[in-house]
Amino acid sequence: MRKPVPVLTEQDVYLFREGTHGRLYDHFGCHLTADGGAQFCVWAPNARQVSVIGDWNGWQENANPLAVRPDGSGIWEGLVPGVRQGHAYKYKISSNVGGYVVEKADPFGVLCELPPATASRAWTLDYNWSDAHWMGSRGARNGLNAPMSVYELHAGSWRRKDGHFLNYRELAHALGDYLSELEFTHVELMPVTEHPFYGSWGYQTTGYFAPTARYGTPQDLMYFVDHLHQRGIGVILDWVPSHFPSDEHGLSYFDGTHLYEHADRRQGFHPEWNSAIFNFGRNEIRCFLVSSAMYWFEKYHIDGLRVDAVASMLYLDYARSQGDWIPNRFGGRENLEAIDFLRFLNQSVYRDYPDTTMIAEESTAWPMVSRPTDMGGLGFGLKWNMGWMHDTLDYFRHDPVYRKYQHNQLTFSLIYAFNENFVLPLSHDEVVYGKGSLIGKMPGDDWQMFANLRALYAYMWAHPGKKLLFMGGEFGQRSEWTHEGELEWWVSDLPEHAGVKRLIRDLNHVYRSEPALHTIDFASDGFEWVDGGNAEMSVIAFLRKASGDGPPVLVVCNLTPVPRANFLVGVPRRGTWREIINTDARDYGGSGWGNSGAVDSVPVSSHGRVESVNLNLPPLSALLLRWEARG
Repeated sequence: MRKPVPVLTEQDVYLFREGTHGRLYDHFGCHLTADGGAQFCVWAPNARQVSVIGDWNGWQENANPLAVRPDGSGIWEGLVPGVRQGHAYKYKISSNVGGYVVEKADPFGVLCELPPATASRAWTLDYNWSDAHWMGSRGARNGLNAPMSVYELHAGSWRRKDGHFLNYRELAHALGDYLSELEFTHVELMPVTEHPFYGSWGYQTTGYFAPTARYGTPQDLMYFVDHLHQRGIGVILDWVPSHFPSDEHGLSYFDGTHLYEHADRRQGFHPEWNSAIFNFGRNEIRCFLVSSAMYWFEKYHIDGLRVDAVASMLYLDYARSQGDWIPNRFGGRENLEAIDFLRFLNQSVYRDYPDTTMIAEESTAWPMVSRPTDMGGLGFGLKWNMGWMHDTLDYFRHDPVYRKYQHNQLTFSLIYAFNENFVLPLSHDEVVYGKGSLIGKMPGDDWQMFANLRALYAYMWAHPGKKLLFMGGEFGQRSEWTHEGELEWWVSDLPEHAGVKRLIRDLNHVYRSEPALHTIDFASDGFEWVDGGNAEMSVIAFLRKASGDGPPVLVVCNLTPVPRANFLVGVPRRGTWREIINTDARDYGGSGWGNSGAVDSVPVSSHGRVESVNLNLPPLSALLLRWEARG
């Protein structure tokens, strides 16, 4: 039974104008009524006239005018008969400024026409969820001490069916099977908010409350989330509150004025992306964006938002030349209004959805991004570690003969690893626009390239921090990613590629099952160098430690093609050290050299420890060994 349409009360208007309303979607937009028709509500303070045009009235401008509220809020509303589920509609806005007349999609529309069509559609959000078990337990699954291995996905180019997109429901089943097999804990969707240009990958958003119609209806996306939750997989959405495109049907110049964006191009235009920048200092815009975030958590059971381009929000001079930006009121380059918005956003989300996560894609040294707001932080739960990504990939690009001169690139991340709650990303940004694939960045012949890639993955999974890998990387796709096709599935079963995929599966399994690898990711208590200074041999060794007396894991990487026999490594405990990952195993495409599954420690001092293990280090490899008490 359809719920009564919520009425916009004086209190709602007060909170909207104050900048603290976080659920505008309950009131704004199109809400179908039980007896036929729909209630419409839109903010256009500089409009002279607003009417709803659509399928039911033949798109006639004056058939269904809205009335402006007399309270000065600039909100137009009205009950329109004859509107049915699926009807397309827009707002016809005549401005008080310069005679400007335009047809706009609904900023709060919950479904849009299939692009390139641009109208909104009247739609309900009724859905019967079956993910109660997940929702009751997801706080532990999303916690900072939980394993988080994220598969980053572009929905339109993962798989195709006869050359066409999979819809959300088809994607749910295929992806659920795949991620369960590989034991990823979460999937992160590149933006599925509606966007006019497919080639923007969703990062030029026009529908902040609408999943793109390219893959189905709102209920289809709900099914996707529901199904993955039932498979034990969390769902994170990329979300873009930093900027939006200037397409006429969208938010830009909405009522004949710069309503959503800054009027001054030095603040309101993004030169790098040719898009408009939200006016974060305007209370109504804060409400709009916070409401969008809350909407995905409430209506779609999303487990987290990865907030895109945070750096571009924090700095007024981001991607700008001297003189092309306006300093803040103190003369600085920090965007004070955006900082306040981000703090308010994170406070709101964690207040109402404390079992979810907010992730910042932030590429600078801005301090305390993932620290609570009451400590002066921005309040995110996690932050992408872009420094680790750049340094690590640059290290692995070097021919091993030169790696001894780049050794600090491999170890430098541990100097700052615990300043933030980091995610280690090998994302889509590293495999597009001429950057090549991950396997293509590795030096050497074919065997060495795959050995390097396997060593990189094991080092990444053992390093403190949560993990993110872009689709295709799990089997070593050779071509860089393109959104116009699908992944190179035809290579995934070739021996060397299948070996990489088996390694990713086993890394995820070990990562999830070994507390030492995930429970203390964000404090130095969980990490200890054994040897971080052996640049000459390009060997590193470290320990990951669990809380209490849990078994530690020893990690040893040999990043040259020289096999090293009888290599002594100091260990903190007497006992057996069992090989739980050897990237040189034949199952992964390696040479099969190793330590026969386990080694016993011996009372020989090494690396400042009284016990040590005598290891065979395969070429271009990483070993993970778990301590066990000797029987």
